[in-house]
Parts: sequence; C-alpha cells; structure tokens
Amino acid sequence: MSTSLWTFYGHMKPGGLLFMTVNGAGAGAVLQFTYVILFLIYAPREKKRRSTEEFESFPYISKLLNAYFWVWYGVVKPNSVLVATVNGFGAVLEIIYLIIFLLFASTPWMRAKTGILVGILDVVFPGLAVLVTQLMFDRDVQIEVSGFLSLCFSMVAYASPLSAMKTVVTTKSVEYMPFLLSFIFFVNGAVWTVYAVLTKDLFIGIPNGSGFVLGTAQLVLYAIYWKPNKSSSISKETTNDLEDILQHHQPLITSNPSSSSS
Repeated sequence: MSTSLWTFYGHMKPGGLLFMTVNGAGAGAVLQFTYVILFLIYAPREKKRRSTEEFESFPYISKLLNAYFWVWYGVVKPNSVLVATVNGFGAVLEIIYLIIFLLFASTPWMRAKTGILVGILDVVFPGLAVLVTQLMFDRDVQIEVSGFLSLCFSMVAYASPLSAMKTVVTTKSVEYMPFLLSFIFFVNGAVWTVYAVLTKDLFIGIPNGSGFVLGTAQLVLYAIYWKPNKSSSISKETTNDLEDILQHHQPLITSNPSSSSS
C-alpha cells in the first residue's frame, strides 16, 4: 500500500520521477513475485516428468496474450511504465513455460497444435492488432483499444475461479482450492486495484477490482471450510493435482473434454 501511495505522489508531483520510479519498483516487485510463485508451482512438473500428460497449453497461451495486451497498454499510455514492466516480466515467464511445454509435449499432435496456436494467438493476432491501430488511429484510440482488450481478457481470467468456489461450497472442502493460489489472486487484485484508484484508470480498476473481490471471497470460503484435521495430511494425489486446479483458474476454457472432466 505504501509503495502505491508514494508511486502516485511521484506521478502527481512535478519533478517526482524518483519517488515514482523507486516505489513503483517496490509495487512491481510484489506483482512480479506473484508471477514467480505461479511459475514455480506449475512449471517444474513437466520438466521433472518430461511430459505434459493430458494438460492443455491453451490456458497458458491465453495468459501470454493477455500479458502482451497489458504491455501494449502500458507502452501507449503515458506514465504506465509499471504496467508494461510487470506484465512484460509475466510474459517472459509464460514464454519460458510454453517452451518447456513444447519440449515435453506428450504427443507430436499436441506439440504441433501448441505451435500453431502460439503462432496465431501470440504472434499474428497481437501483431496485427498493434500494427493496424498504429497505422490507422491516433494515440487516444490506441489507448482505448489496448485497454479494452486487456480488460476483457482479465475479466475472463478473474471469473474462472468461480467453478472452484462452487465446488468448495458444494463439497464443504477446500481440497481443490489451494490457499496459496487464492492468496495470490487476492494480493494481485488488491495491488492493481489500489494502483488503478490512485491513477484513475478504469481499464485496470474494473477487472482487478473484480479480482480483489473474488480473491477475498475465496479466502473467506477457505476460512469457513478449512478443516485443521485434514490440513496436516495433504495427500500426494492432491499435490500432484495442483496443476489441474491451476488449469481451471486460467483465462479461457479448454476444448479438451478430458480437461473439463478433471
């Protein structure tokens, strides 16, 4: 909170670049840390098992596309370096993960499909979007287009945990809604919401405000349904199924029937 306030002070005060840079870096470090935690959760499994098993690559391709649009928004909008740098960092981690996914794809078809989707959604589509708006529209329209696309992808991403929350209420168990993941959603939404309020940015505020509310709701559900007698003996299957859970928290629903049934 303190870093966000000092960042805003530097943003508003003439000659306050040092305040904005130093404290913006602090807030950025918090957000980058959430990216690192997620990356360390789901990336090592494929490398260790040398296989992606039945998991889909599409959610991570979507996350990379979302990061691209936020980077674009941060570049075209004045005084939004923090948005560009944090999401640029996240994009780099997603690229690394997709490389790991391609290296250890369970079948040649999965590798080919992933490569095609990456080419279309993470190269051609954002490239054309940036090129067309750069050539045909002024800076204000570029900000509106990039902000709107970023908002849409982020809203879907933050809405995806609703299925996990429903499962918790139905089963009265938090087994399939890990505390760490819920806490990351809460922190990420909170920091970006504070940033959006201080900078009066609706494109950032709407999706991240929603994410903050959902993250808070997840933590409340966790407090209600957490059972101490089960927490000390987390099964190996639950640990191994963490990436299944992460798949359900990703931006878009996959088309693989086996993914939706897990």
